Amino acid sequence: MPTPPRSPRTTAAPRRRPQPSPGRAPRRPAPPVPRRKPRWALRAVTTLSVVVLASAGIGHAVMSSLEADIVRVDAFKDMKNRPQAGHGMNVLLVGTDGREKISPEERRKYRLGGAPCHCTDTMMIVHISEDRERASVVSLPRDSYAVTPAHVDRTTGRRHEGHPVKLNAAYAEGGPQLTVRTVESMTKVKIDHYLEVDFTSFMKTVDVVGGVRICTATPMKDSYTGLDLPTGRHTLAGGEALQYVRARHVDGASDLGRMQRQQRFMAALVDRVTSSGILLNPMKFRDVTRAVLGSVRADKGFGTDEMLDLGRAMRNFSPSSSEFTTVPIGRMGFAVEGVGSTLKWDPAKAERLFRSLREDQPLSVPRAHNTARIVPVAPQQIHVQVENGTSTPGLGRRVDAALASTGFRTTRTPVNSATTDVKRTIVAYDPRWDRSAKSLAAALPGSELRPVKGQGATLKVIAGSDFERVQRVRAEEPGQGEYGVVRGDEVGCG
Repeated sequence: MPTPPRSPRTTAAPRRRPQPSPGRAPRRPAPPVPRRKPRWALRAVTTLSVVVLASAGIGHAVMSSLEADIVRVDAFKDMKNRPQAGHGMNVLLVGTDGREKISPEERRKYRLGGAPCHCTDTMMIVHISEDRERASVVSLPRDSYAVTPAHVDRTTGRRHEGHPVKLNAAYAEGGPQLTVRTVESMTKVKIDHYLEVDFTSFMKTVDVVGGVRICTATPMKDSYTGLDLPTGRHTLAGGEALQYVRARHVDGASDLGRMQRQQRFMAALVDRVTSSGILLNPMKFRDVTRAVLGSVRADKGFGTDEMLDLGRAMRNFSPSSSEFTTVPIGRMGFAVEGVGSTLKWDPAKAERLFRSLREDQPLSVPRAHNTARIVPVAPQQIHVQVENGTSTPGLGRRVDAALASTGFRTTRTPVNSATTDVKRTIVAYDPRWDRSAKSLAAALPGSELRPVKGQGATLKVIAGSDFERVQRVRAEEPGQGEYGVVRGDEVGCG
């Protein structure tokens, strides 16, 4: 679809376009920067504040005055041998664990104690299509296995050769520059702009927009962050929203489950901004922008013209034109000497995903007929030990294989139970992983849920004589294609 014609500017000087590098074909005019703030959803706010402010009709002069509040960082200094530019706009959104401006009372209330590691707490690539009709958001897990390019440590000044790290450690070693270089090296996607926000900005932004509405299908409680939400609809203020997107111990899904919640929150935030009266209130958006831009760090190229262009492009943006996903994981718990347990990407699936970004293609594919039952937690995130509770030889191996073939992370070493007269298959679980247990029980029709306090994250299936088959299940997030893409209009209580 052709881009709508722009309204003529009367107050802005003509913007200068960068000249193409020698020997390279001229690239298309850079599309406006999508500013979707991560902390997985958090940072989305900052962007949307600017976007809506611009799309609401705020003038160039006002935007220029607000631009002065942005702290600048040279995220692309002296970078060479970068990936070839594609179509559309790619923005690396980084959420750090900075909390210096949060009061001691709020730190205690929202469990933010301890010194920050000055690492990236959240990282995502936001791609805005060239026709401005689609936004694709790809989460990069902070524990992803990564190899840094050669660089100079920003703290010690020492030069390091490339070495393995968890992805979030690249920021601690080399700041925004090393973060961008590492991401480009891993994805082969050229990053056009860099935006960074910390915990303070996130809380402030959510509060200024009046909170964000989310829905929980089951109670959510996390003793680490203090999150405690009953089933139902909730409007989360800044501090509560931070608890929601930081929670890692709601179920056995850990970081992957947290990223799914962050994706939900981001979609809900898009819905909040684009469907409410905020869009129609320029002064409200001025207040929103002033509240958050004071603690945003952005590359030097993200300026007034980019904000205005983005605002114009986003006028027709809606939750239905957004899609959210996470890099496909090939191996969890990948141990690296001196680094620890990491997440290793699936090389083939990750390459196809990033190729879609480079080629400006949608991440999702048309839905095929799917008879799988919808469950709260994806089977790929549930660890299972199978026991044979009968005297039937080989039943444990049969149940283990059936669960593994449908995505559950079984131990592949079933054992015999102490009891051999189990009639009804049992799913034994630690109450802290009740959502994972319900998902597993759904795959075993007729099974009995049995809570066992202190059992831990691995669920246990004691196969009974009633076992017949394993029912296919999939996560409640309406996934599409191999990446588990969540569309912005598919988030809600139903």
